[in-house]
Amino acid sequence: MAEMSVQLVAVERRLWSGRATAVVAQTTEGEIGILPGHEPLLGQLVEGGVVRITSADGDVTTAAVHGGFLSVTGEGVSVLAEAAELAHEIDVEQAKEDLHRGDDEARARAIARLRAAGHAA
Repeated sequence: MAEMSVQLVAVERRLWSGRATAVVAQTTEGEIGILPGHEPLLGQLVEGGVVRITSADGDVTTAAVHGGFLSVTGEGVSVLAEAAELAHEIDVEQAKEDLHRGDDEARARAIARLRAAGHAA
């Protein structure tokens, strides 16, 4: 099966990098799926989106992503987020609390965190 190099990086740290067979992300133009050999593109990530990476060994890494860009080149895919959290790092109870307080941006982040962690908002 074809593979590509993928990295998921937030301002404060690198969350994931390696070989993958697919990346799915939410951009301002809609949800996009990237497979090896995809045409080059640059997309703006939505605030409060989810990114899913299927690694070469079939594992799926899911992250809540808050703003940033997705870049596809001949070398691979880079997801450059303003902030991001891997699904297993998300405090679900805190995200549920955040859902019911704060402004629209805080609620969008809480929804993304819950979706990434596999919980309905």
